[in-house]
Amino acid sequence: MDGTTQQTETAVRTWRLDDDGRQTMVLAATGDRLPQVVYWGAPLPMEEDLSILHAAHAPDITGGMLDENPDLSLCPEAVRTFPGQPGLILRDGDGTPLLPKFCYSCEERSEEGLELRYEDQENGLTLSFIFATDPSTRIITAKTKLDATRPVHLHWLAAPVLPAPQQSDEMIDFSGRWCGEFQPNRTTWSPGMRYRENRTGRTGHEHFPGLLVPVKGCTNTQGEAYGFHYGWSGGHKMIAEELPDGRRQIQFGHSARMETQAAKSFESATLYITYSQTGLNGCAVSFQRHLRDRIVTWPDPDRPRPVHYNCWEAVYFDHSLPVLSDIAKRAADLGAERFVLDDGWFGQRDDDTRSLSDWEVDVRKYPDGLGPLIDHVHSLGMTFGIWFEPEMINPDSDIHRANPHWALGGEDQTLGRQQKALNMALPEVRDFIYDRMAAILAAHPIDYVKWDHNRVLPMPDADQTRGSYALIDRLRAAFPHVEIESCASGGGRIDFGIMKRTQRVWLSDSNDALERLRIQHDAALFLPVAVTGSHVGPRRCHTSGRVFDISFRAWVAAQRHMGFEMDPRELDDHEAAVLREVTAWWKHNRHWMLQADILRLDSADKAVIAEQQITREGERFVVFAGKAATSDQITPRPLRLTALDEKARYRVTLMNRGTAPALSRGMPALKEGPIEVSGAWLMHQGLTLPWNYPDTMWVLEGERL
Repeated sequence: MDGTTQQTETAVRTWRLDDDGRQTMVLAATGDRLPQVVYWGAPLPMEEDLSILHAAHAPDITGGMLDENPDLSLCPEAVRTFPGQPGLILRDGDGTPLLPKFCYSCEERSEEGLELRYEDQENGLTLSFIFATDPSTRIITAKTKLDATRPVHLHWLAAPVLPAPQQSDEMIDFSGRWCGEFQPNRTTWSPGMRYRENRTGRTGHEHFPGLLVPVKGCTNTQGEAYGFHYGWSGGHKMIAEELPDGRRQIQFGHSARMETQAAKSFESATLYITYSQTGLNGCAVSFQRHLRDRIVTWPDPDRPRPVHYNCWEAVYFDHSLPVLSDIAKRAADLGAERFVLDDGWFGQRDDDTRSLSDWEVDVRKYPDGLGPLIDHVHSLGMTFGIWFEPEMINPDSDIHRANPHWALGGEDQTLGRQQKALNMALPEVRDFIYDRMAAILAAHPIDYVKWDHNRVLPMPDADQTRGSYALIDRLRAAFPHVEIESCASGGGRIDFGIMKRTQRVWLSDSNDALERLRIQHDAALFLPVAVTGSHVGPRRCHTSGRVFDISFRAWVAAQRHMGFEMDPRELDDHEAAVLREVTAWWKHNRHWMLQADILRLDSADKAVIAEQQITREGERFVVFAGKAATSDQITPRPLRLTALDEKARYRVTLMNRGTAPALSRGMPALKEGPIEVSGAWLMHQGLTLPWNYPDTMWVLEGERL
């Protein structure tokens, strides 16, 4: 961290942020004006004259323009003739629009952090920008705070506003849907604005709060790229704007008008940013490491991540102790280490239309309570988890009948899954949910909660998100040994804000292995192995109707935090044997895979979706090459690996070569046994894989010799 103030004809203040040789960010300000980012990219020499960078950064002026280019500052100000979207939109307590003009007040610098404070004395406002670097994960965090001397109404507050590179042709953001999360969208830069806003009140399948900006020539494995993620679970707004003069700005913040009450203090969520010289993978690795190593707090960091079994797709709401006991025994025999009792154990919950919020054990299904099932699960060597949907309520429930005013939104609102959301801003609502959940968790040895959220909110409200955070924080404090999974109809609430409070995400409600292969591949741009749940589903997928071979289903699940979610009674002897084998492989390798970086490979065959999971030191790796369709050419194209030592030699083994079909008639070397080759050959020529059918996976292990 370095901060200097240099005197010229007009005072120039400059600051720089550096991580461990990966990136440099330079901020500069003319006089007392707000600072702007004048450089962000590859590391600069420490002796670089930052005031010269500030002067050299300024674009020229020609006819038809203002006499000076308005600053693209950390919070662009409308009052300073900024021609694009401002970073702050504010009204006074009486509704009068405010046009603040901020001037330098003070700063605080440390080894890893920088806080800059600016004031508008006339309007009684203080604006602060807080930055921190992390040399290990190579993430820069940024946050904006606004303080006022009296209550004001906030319409829009951006996290620190950053420039986008003008050497980029496109941006990549993410849409999606139920059973189709993390769909990349590539949008060409052009004059004007790419505006995305999620007003559903949760992170959302439809608008994941992330953005990647590749520079021309960038691929998964090479080139420059910039990454952004807004860590907030309540809905966000993103602005990617090209100004008339060609400059580009990136803004992230809460959805507009989410703050329903006037207040004296507001702040953005944390914006996580990074720059990469190793393609999109460089951004991905930074996000993966930061989430796993800095955001998530693990109840027992030394405990291996257990193989899951979730009973949902086996029994749905039809709970029977003898059936569940039999299923648990079969799951344990297959290698499961945790049994999760899903929806249907409470109230009068025979379908999804009733009893949400009636969090008491259904004595019809469990006349002796949950104890007998939990004891049986423990006797099989598994731990026990349970499903809740704490923030929701069915109109057909005892609690709604007693407290209809606890529901968020109007009486005539459109229901989702026959349910409403509880108003999490109300302390009495949070107290009620806490008491009911705490009673279950205190009475039983439960180490895992699947926390669901199955509908969007009737309107966006930041207090709803803050209330949910407060409830989870309270439960985590009272039951620190309990791990929590964030599920929202699958991947509807995945972001770094919720992950501060949880340890796993249910990436999608789809257990279709082909859909999962693609979803996991694209989610790896932000999510590591350790937090990403992936289960072996039924032979016939319940959400797509497709039928896949057990080997494909098992290996797709083994790419992430592995589990099962089928009825094990449907497995024949062959399927059970394959599942045991793959599960045993995952257990044998999880000690390093769960700490590995996921690198997406640039496949020359568009039908192949491939990734390489590699240790930080690079001494071992595994490649998953999934064939998602029929190839255009007859034989597989070579698959180039990445991030290896060109001079080192590696032993590469095709783990499942025995599954090659009869139509694979040749004998490429990998079919006969391990090969020993250089890193240079693996990265520049690539591996020639045997031919295989669509909907199959090749798995290769590699180790440095």
